[in-house]
Amino acid sequence: MAAALQQTPTTFHSRSPPSAQLLSKPSLKLSLSSTRTHPKLTLKFRRSRRGGGGGARMADSAAGSYANALADVAKSNDTLELTYGDVEKLEKFFASEEVINFFINPTISLEKKREVVDEIAKSSNLQPHVTNFLNILLDMKRIDLIKEIVKEFEIVYNRASNTEIATVTSVVPLESQHLAQIAKGVQNLTGAKNVRIKSVIDPSLVAGFTIRYGQSGSKLIDMSVKKQLEEIAEQLDLGDIQLAAV
Repeated sequence: MAAALQQTPTTFHSRSPPSAQLLSKPSLKLSLSSTRTHPKLTLKFRRSRRGGGGGARMADSAAGSYANALADVAKSNDTLELTYGDVEKLEKFFASEEVINFFINPTISLEKKREVVDEIAKSSNLQPHVTNFLNILLDMKRIDLIKEIVKEFEIVYNRASNTEIATVTSVVPLESQHLAQIAKGVQNLTGAKNVRIKSVIDPSLVAGFTIRYGQSGSKLIDMSVKKQLEEIAEQLDLGDIQLAAV
């Protein structure tokens, strides 16, 4: 991070963010274009009319709008698959709270932040429109939504490519052939054209594994020893038994 901040400032020209008054309108269509020769991003914001929890829903709506705008550009230049790969890279990079805090820090200049964006783009070999997208988020002061945007983009990508995401949680990493078998099983269950496996390590399972799939991980296949032990404990129901003193 420190090394990146010492780089020569970029010549990326500033774009003025829309006013808060404009964003508060029920429907707003923004066409954002860079001074560089990058594709245009079109954002559509819609305010939720349901009561309660409005702040969270507005954030979700904004993240969805940005994700759809990025997906539209990717579809238009036939790079949806490559763009999904870039978004996965961004997900890993912005997983660090230190990185997030750097970009939302108002005391750090916009030019310094752009230097880091350019460093990310070079080191991760991001496509130009993805780099431009990050700069737009900086200009719009919406970089804080990056994690939500990643989630929304994955939903858009999965829908467009008929892809099912299966999260496999195990104590130790599973062999590739086992993951392939799991992917095939999920494909048979869902009828999806493609299945992507996300591996998670959780030592508390003791042994075995779990598989989550479906919308927002709503379906679960639990083949862990932890689950088996919990079921045994429920069957034994030792709660009312008192041991006699010896």
